[in-house]
Amino acid sequence: MPFGGRELLNGRMSQEFDADRQKLLAKLKEKSVFFGDFLLSSGGRSSFYIDCRLTTLDPEGACLVGKVMNAMIQREIEATGLPVVGVGGLTMGADPVALAIGMTSWMESSPLVLKVFSVRKAPKAHGQTKLIEGGFAESDTVVVLDDVVTKGDSTLRAIESVEAAGGKVAFVAVLVDREEGGADKIRGLGHKVMAAFRRLELTGG
Repeated sequence: MPFGGRELLNGRMSQEFDADRQKLLAKLKEKSVFFGDFLLSSGGRSSFYIDCRLTTLDPEGACLVGKVMNAMIQREIEATGLPVVGVGGLTMGADPVALAIGMTSWMESSPLVLKVFSVRKAPKAHGQTKLIEGGFAESDTVVVLDDVVTKGDSTLRAIESVEAAGGKVAFVAVLVDREEGGADKIRGLGHKVMAAFRRLELTGG
């Protein structure tokens, strides 16, 4: 590549990432953020609710999730040199996020094409009785995903399942951090957490 070519390429990629991120932020605000009085799965109450599945299961939203999250993960892999081979998390919030990332990694010919897996909440009672479905094998190094992290329990459950199955967790990547202690809890157990968006970006307060 000619002198300065890589810098120009990186700059163009950064501009594309920023544009995609702004489009995804607008989509999340439009489809996934609600205000009122809500009971959360953690048991707490909140004046707002973020339902990422209305975005991650939307055709345009899924494409934007794939572009933004794949770029974020590929950058971290390149920076750390970690031998990541797959992405996934606890069903079902992480499922569309993982598939969007995996498909984008293939369609964009990313440095690493990422396998996709899904962690069941309980092993199925027939067949191979697996807890982890899809592209996962013992000794794989993976990124654990979630759509929203609040208290961190679902993410930690996925981490525990991966480790129990002989996998290694490189880091955690979430679409939205509600900034209610979950990400810090995960970090406190030794796992880096990256978030595409934080609560204030979506709610404004």
